[in-house]
Amino acid sequence: MTDVTINAADGGTFTGYLAKPASGTGPGIVVAQEIFGVNHVMRDLCDDLAAQGYFALCPDLFWRQEPGIQITDKTDAEWAKAFELYKGFSEVKGVDDLISSLNYLREVEGCNGSVGTLGYCLGGKLAYLMATRSNADCSVSYYGVGIEKNLDEASAITKPYLAHVAEKDQFVPPESQQQIREALSKVNRAAVHFYPGCDHAFARIGGAHYDKASADLANQRTADFLTEHLKA
Repeated sequence: MTDVTINAADGGTFTGYLAKPASGTGPGIVVAQEIFGVNHVMRDLCDDLAAQGYFALCPDLFWRQEPGIQITDKTDAEWAKAFELYKGFSEVKGVDDLISSLNYLREVEGCNGSVGTLGYCLGGKLAYLMATRSNADCSVSYYGVGIEKNLDEASAITKPYLAHVAEKDQFVPPESQQQIREALSKVNRAAVHFYPGCDHAFARIGGAHYDKASADLANQRTADFLTEHLKA
């Protein structure tokens, strides 16, 4: 488990946390961060994916504003900082950096070249955009915020895409959820699961809205999905 340096498509470099499987070989997953940076939550997720046999890379998507952000969801000051970074974030550049990370991971020694994307919160929206704009082999979104704003891209999804939506998500109102449901129901390679009674970030262990039963269900669905589309 180590930090690596990735070349940006438009110049400059940024870092990412890379966890490798014990076997030294396998498929890869680019993990798109929440609004708190490449913190211990994201690093733990990468370590867990590595234990499942994947090369897992979580790139620093806030590097263009402030490199090395690692904050938590535990204080008002950290939330304020996270939202400040979120507001200043360019989704276009973020997707570019994820594509650069995808290309980097495919060239890592031991990676078999089959690489998907997995994102949470902000990263959940970016995972959707990776499904519409990149050649990722599959993509998974956990409670992506703002997906409804780019549903005109849904027809561009040609590789398997899985979305987990919290029905009580304070950042994704019911009308937005319905738009997502209707648009993605028309996409053959897309599947959407809704989690009743759950708020945003229901799968973040230790978070205010963590729901173990729903998180376990979503995580098992994700594990089965990734096995089918990256390991099969």
